[in-house]
Amino acid sequence: MATAMRLDSIPGNTQRLDGGAMFGNCPKALWSRWCPPDEENRIDLACRCLLVREASGRTILFEAGIGAFFEPKMRARFGVVEDEHVLLRELRSLGVEAADVDVIVLSHLHFDHAGGLLRPWAEGAAPALAFPNAAYVIGEGAWGRAAAPHPRDRASFIPGLLELLDGTGRVERVRGRASSTLGEGYSFTFSEGHTPGLMLTRIAGGPAGPITFMGDLIPGVPWVHLPITMGYDRFPELLIDEKDALLAELVAGEEWAFFTHDAAIAAARIAKDERGRYHAADPQAAIHWG
Repeated sequence: MATAMRLDSIPGNTQRLDGGAMFGNCPKALWSRWCPPDEENRIDLACRCLLVREASGRTILFEAGIGAFFEPKMRARFGVVEDEHVLLRELRSLGVEAADVDVIVLSHLHFDHAGGLLRPWAEGAAPALAFPNAAYVIGEGAWGRAAAPHPRDRASFIPGLLELLDGTGRVERVRGRASSTLGEGYSFTFSEGHTPGLMLTRIAGGPAGPITFMGDLIPGVPWVHLPITMGYDRFPELLIDEKDALLAELVAGEEWAFFTHDAAIAAARIAKDERGRYHAADPQAAIHWG
């Protein structure tokens, strides 16, 4: 089994998005207790990534956040706070250059999860990949959705990104619960409620125990509550059923969940209270394990 030498949560660029969109049919009186909005009704969101450095020397990055690929007008429209590529800066602070990343695993290809694959926007410059040596692992369903999006989510994908990735010759489009690129110690759960083929990775060899990258199935601690879904979710009722099934597994194994969008919490164990409701236990603002 591939054993992680070290796991680190890595901040990427942050966003401010409409709280109502992020909480679907949940009343503002409730969600504003968890995520206080600004004067424009926007809440703070992280685009957090997970860095795995194996004992073998291999470096794996789970997602790349939104990055800095947007030109200034679009950056303002989507509430991206920083104009620099924060993920690259934070990786460098840990001694990891973009060229050192061997594998990037993507839950799906919405721009707030895959935009960080690109170099920062520059006037007159064509889009280019920021990680020159990486192989890419993505679910077949998520790839297919990006290639042929629905009108409802067409704006969530980055034009030309699939062609750039395909051109590397280093893309594995996963069709089952395991990856030939990642090997043993990594397994997948697939979800259809948020977007087709959302791929959630369980890392078995974490120093603190198994941890699952929750992607947009559960973007942060408030969404651990079963009824809470996003307005962006494709099939909210299906998503709730998928969430229930995966959370039950995490509770049974006393395992960790990793949150990409929670502004304050990077990871937590999942537990049930006396009324049978899921909640985040032992929340961690950041993880630096190993």
